[in-house]
Amino acid sequence: MKILITGGSGFVGSTLALHLKAKYAHYDIYCLDNLKRRGSELNLPQLKENGIHFIHGDIRNPEDFYPIGKIDLLIEASAEPSVLAGIDSPPDYLIHTNFNGTINCLNFAVKNNAGFIFLSTSRIYPIQNLEAIALQNEETRFSIHSEQKLKGISEKGITEDFPLNGYRSLYGSTKLASELMIEEYAQFYNLKTIVNRCGVLTGPRQMGKLDQGVVVLWVARHFWKKSLSYIGFEGSGKQVRDMLHVDDLFDLIDIQIHDFERYKSQIFNVGGGVEISASLKEMTQICEEVVGNRINITPVNENRQADIPLYITDNTKIEKLSGWKPKKNVKTIITEVYNWIKDNEKDLKPILN
Repeated sequence: MKILITGGSGFVGSTLALHLKAKYAHYDIYCLDNLKRRGSELNLPQLKENGIHFIHGDIRNPEDFYPIGKIDLLIEASAEPSVLAGIDSPPDYLIHTNFNGTINCLNFAVKNNAGFIFLSTSRIYPIQNLEAIALQNEETRFSIHSEQKLKGISEKGITEDFPLNGYRSLYGSTKLASELMIEEYAQFYNLKTIVNRCGVLTGPRQMGKLDQGVVVLWVARHFWKKSLSYIGFEGSGKQVRDMLHVDDLFDLIDIQIHDFERYKSQIFNVGGGVEISASLKEMTQICEEVVGNRINITPVNENRQADIPLYITDNTKIEKLSGWKPKKNVKTIITEVYNWIKDNEKDLKPILN
């Protein structure tokens, strides 16, 4: 099998590539990346050492696909991943990458009659609807109330049936627009497609920033004893996200790749679920335990644009169909990230500190 992974030098793309090559040494793996995100260049030596082909290109440019030749599968893992992208800056790069770039990927897949797996996001769900979820205010977190007015939400989390009407952020809009085009390509070009709407993806080798990669950011700030803030929701730190270790994502994609007919033309919510979730306050407690440092965290009452109090994935659909369940819990994730930072402190300090 010959597989192209876009965003292939990024955190998710490079991890998927390395796992695929380790498990299927005879597969031909190509990684296309523009190296725009700082830190992605650190993954290039490991890709090369493992016999993975790197193409320095950009999905915004159709001609950058030409040197790759014929492929069997395309995993679209490239993106401008910040939920704040385009809000405080021009939206051009966001739109050209997350929407136009996906169209170029789709066209390349059609040309090669290749399977197409799209890594979408939980951020396609509208902010107003997420804010309308009835919550309970517990000691360390918000939790989902047992009684809800909206469909697609229960104490287990958010399903694929959660309402899509409303605004969601420019980032979320580009990903949803891509999902709609993927559905059209599947219908009119007979393209075999799978869409995975991922919650917070994390793990070692992620270059966490204030607007994306919160788990790595939290561990890094504790490691280097730098301050943080609980922003919004009265500065409580009770906002909750579920987490999905990138290794668990690989396990799912491995299943999907090798039984494509079973999953094609479907959309799946994919995340850690209630069991692998934490509030910022809870994450701080775990970081203090794992890293051994305490830092100053300032409460900020004002909410940021596009922020939400809670997102937890209901994995019921994909679990019933595949038997897949995420394995790595929050403490394991934080411990692995801490060990990665500790072992690579010299290279990571200029980026994460």
